[in-house]
Amino acid sequence: MFTLSVNDHVMIAHSLPHEFFGPAQALHGATLAVEVTFTREELDEHCVVLDIGEALALLDEALTPLRYTNLDEHPDFAGRLSTSEAIAEYIGTDLSTSLADRPEIGITVHLRENPRAAVSYTVANRP
Repeated sequence: MFTLSVNDHVMIAHSLPHEFFGPAQALHGATLAVEVTFTREELDEHCVVLDIGEALALLDEALTPLRYTNLDEHPDFAGRLSTSEAIAEYIGTDLSTSLADRPEIGITVHLRENPRAAVSYTVANRP
């Protein structure tokens, strides 16, 4: 198995309006560190998992609709809590759509909310 990881960050605002989330119920900002790992069983004809420049561009495209956005007002999060897990899934789904013509590439999104807490989401039905 071969892997390629690229990273970026995104600044968002959101609230998590349920008593379960304690102080995070109120509107607050967050800077999320995002790392995406692409995987392949075998390298492609160019001996890579995915071109690094393309991987960075795909991640940027996935993050652009979230940048400096209040996720409470984002249509893709309407009726859904914008937890770190849900944000990681959103990014993974977007990347999977962008790579629909290359289903052999696996995608895992690792999102770090703070130095002590991170979540990961692996897109299903991809190697």
